[in-house]
Amino acid sequence: MIQIAEARISYGDSPAILKDVNLTVNKNDWITILGVSGTGKTSLLNIIGGLLRPTAGEVEVEGRNLQALTREEMQEYRRNKIGFVYQDFKLFDQYTVLENVMLPQLPYDSHKKLEKQAIQLLEQVGLSHRLSHLPAELSGGEKQRVAIARALIGCPEILLCDEPTGNLDNESTKTVMRILQELHKGGLTILLITHDNSLASYGNRIVTTGDGTIVELDGE
Repeated sequence: MIQIAEARISYGDSPAILKDVNLTVNKNDWITILGVSGTGKTSLLNIIGGLLRPTAGEVEVEGRNLQALTREEMQEYRRNKIGFVYQDFKLFDQYTVLENVMLPQLPYDSHKKLEKQAIQLLEQVGLSHRLSHLPAELSGGEKQRVAIARALIGCPEILLCDEPTGNLDNESTKTVMRILQELHKGGLTILLITHDNSLASYGNRIVTTGDGTIVELDGE
């Protein structure tokens, strides 16, 4: 599904954050990415998500070379293929929970259709009672569940999660991870960055970053 070949990421004259990276991601994989800060974990997700172009090497998703896509094609790829979940939620404070979930697809689909879909997604993450609430009225765990619902509004095949439980307490972490488990069982491909080694057991593969390289650990 995803093929990264000899990818390198560097900024200016600084040493490469990632170099000669090779990684194959199969459909419905759940890859947990472990590593200390500054070792390229987020950069790895960003080149898959089309937010960052590698300095060298290639990234292919379902046979399409991302570097060869036009700006419009890349926007379509991010909108329809990828869902993003971040540690800090990235919700818009002035919009309700329902509006936040609908926002990414509003320019591209009917309001009525998106509203119905967003309500279904919020039911799926256990927040059907929070539709009209603002983010400030939610707990951290609830905010992350809204963010997951928003990431799913475009019906993506790949979910990129950057420390999704980093700001959550233990109970909220368990809730979020259960939701991700159900999504994975439903066929979603997940790449998840975490500093919490205990969360690695949720996935079927583990990758570590460090010294500019990535290493896959034996999950057996």
